[in-house]
Amino acid sequence: MTADLKVRPPGRAVPASSPRRRSRGAPPWWFVLPALLLFAFVVLVPSIRGIYYAFTDWDGLDPDFAVIGLRNFTDMLDDGDALQAVWHTLLIAVAITVIQNSIGLLLALGVNSMIKTRNLLRVLLFAPAVITPIVTAYLWRNLLGPDGAVNAVLGPWGKDWLGDPDLALWMVVLVVVWQFAGYSMVIFLAGLQSIPREIYEAAAIDGTGSIRRFWSIVRPLLAPAITINLMLSIIGGIKLFDQVYALTGGGPGHATDTISTLIYKDAFTLGEFGYSIALAVVLTVIVSIVSAGQFAVLNRNEKAAS
Repeated sequence: MTADLKVRPPGRAVPASSPRRRSRGAPPWWFVLPALLLFAFVVLVPSIRGIYYAFTDWDGLDPDFAVIGLRNFTDMLDDGDALQAVWHTLLIAVAITVIQNSIGLLLALGVNSMIKTRNLLRVLLFAPAVITPIVTAYLWRNLLGPDGAVNAVLGPWGKDWLGDPDLALWMVVLVVVWQFAGYSMVIFLAGLQSIPREIYEAAAIDGTGSIRRFWSIVRPLLAPAITINLMLSIIGGIKLFDQVYALTGGGPGHATDTISTLIYKDAFTLGEFGYSIALAVVLTVIVSIVSAGQFAVLNRNEKAAS
């Protein structure tokens, strides 16, 4: 008498719990180990050391320094320049986000039409975004200077655009919007081109007006592009440094100082590295809170629209 044999039918897949299947599907985690070590060395370790220095009076050079606890953070509350820099940072970020995305959306709607020069316009409008920000800032500093081309055109109506405390901050916003409105346009344009043409045709047949068609049909379908653009512009506005420092250096006085420019000045001009790192920690916290809150709100709205 022969014993019953359990034979696996040909072509039957190996169970997921099989050791052979598990070994084939398991990712070789050690492949990412070099990248993780490099990331830890370049990012994590300096970040942790930086947070530690934020609680010290280190001047950046002297190896002897004292741990002073929360004094750097409490001093910010009495530092008018720091509070003003926080206000300027938030104001610039909000202004850039609103103006840049509004213009970018209008440009995207324009070049998404069937005009013959749409491809040329897309290239020309996007071109400023590929220029280095510092180059753009120096270009505009010459244009907006007292003897620049802008005042030469305006004649008696010319102003000291970068030297007037009431105008300088808005000139910074103007330069950033001029450079990156085309970048926002490209993202919106990608979203518009992903909308099927049949939807527009059906809305037109139903007699839907252009404004109603945009608000009820296009806007919900553009939700992913809107989310990306708002996230990029608000974070970029909060961290803005190059254009501000090249255009005005934070001046006149402290009229255009942001948290980033104040960090640079406190560290490399005044030698207050501990205080400047504390400002950097505050900037990181602000970016994290704003990004998380904005992502939560926009993600909820995006899901509701879909």
